Amino acid sequence: MDKLRSLQYFIASAEQGSFSAAARSLEVTIPAVAKLVSTLEKDLGVRLFERSAQGLVLTAAGETYLESCRPAVAALNDLDEQMRASSTRARGTVVVGIQHLAAKDLLTPALPRFFARHPEIQVDLRESTQVVATDAPGVDVYISFAWPKAPDMIHRSLALTRFVVCASPAYWAAHGVPGHPRELADHNCLLIRTQTGMVMDVWNFRRGADTEQVTVKGSLVCNNAHRDVAINLALAGQGVVRTLEWNNRAEMTAGALAPVLTDWELLDAPPMNISYRPSARRTARVRLFIDFVLEIFRELESPAVRVGRVAGAPHWANRNVARASSLPRARG
Repeated sequence: MDKLRSLQYFIASAEQGSFSAAARSLEVTIPAVAKLVSTLEKDLGVRLFERSAQGLVLTAAGETYLESCRPAVAALNDLDEQMRASSTRARGTVVVGIQHLAAKDLLTPALPRFFARHPEIQVDLRESTQVVATDAPGVDVYISFAWPKAPDMIHRSLALTRFVVCASPAYWAAHGVPGHPRELADHNCLLIRTQTGMVMDVWNFRRGADTEQVTVKGSLVCNNAHRDVAINLALAGQGVVRTLEWNNRAEMTAGALAPVLTDWELLDAPPMNISYRPSARRTARVRLFIDFVLEIFRELESPAVRVGRVAGAPHWANRNVARASSLPRARG
């Protein structure tokens, strides 16, 4: 008996719910699948499936066996792919779903290094603000600022950044530098919507045991895709922005934007994640891109932020309301 192939046929039959569907997915005949699964059952001395006109249902023993053998087969497939990749140059296209902000400020500066290493791999960037279901056509990898929820995908946190409240030196000179977060309520704060459409008009701060939740307002509200409008207005002295440190590091380093309240930690900054199907790493070009992304974000994340890593999304994440200020106040 070809043990590895019988395990592959068993896993496909369990996932597809019938021998015929498994045969189609494997591009083999139905009798070939049925024969190897039956041989596997005889070899193990247990029934793995209950067979009926409606299809296949795993027995208790089948469920236990599936849970044990699936990762082992995946590991073997992954090893085979790595061995094949080591003897040939990876080539082809990796389709990446990524929002404009992350592509422009974080991925683009690193891509020349990737292309130098892998000249026969093409990267195809698609605009994507949220990680979607696993049947989304064509996308191999998602990179997102978010707390992704798609349950059938692998989600790996790449790195954390932090929010910074800043404005131009001219704005602070004209309107005064706030000494406490609550003073931001008297400033023109340029507001940005989340990917789900919520206006983030509540800014949360923490300093030691002290917390402060400030409802802010201002002359501009824009979608995340148009956040450059808010940044450009802030550069022109028109107001205050809450921005991710990564995205406007150059402006802050040059002094065009001046951070304030730096002794306070601004909460709720979303983590950067990479998401992909469990089978993605078995494709050499996709695995190489995933490993490259993990590498570049390890370089970006500062040790100070890494120590503060927390699990889980804030209470407002993925809530379908117009403004954060309309939500109940977060506890603690």
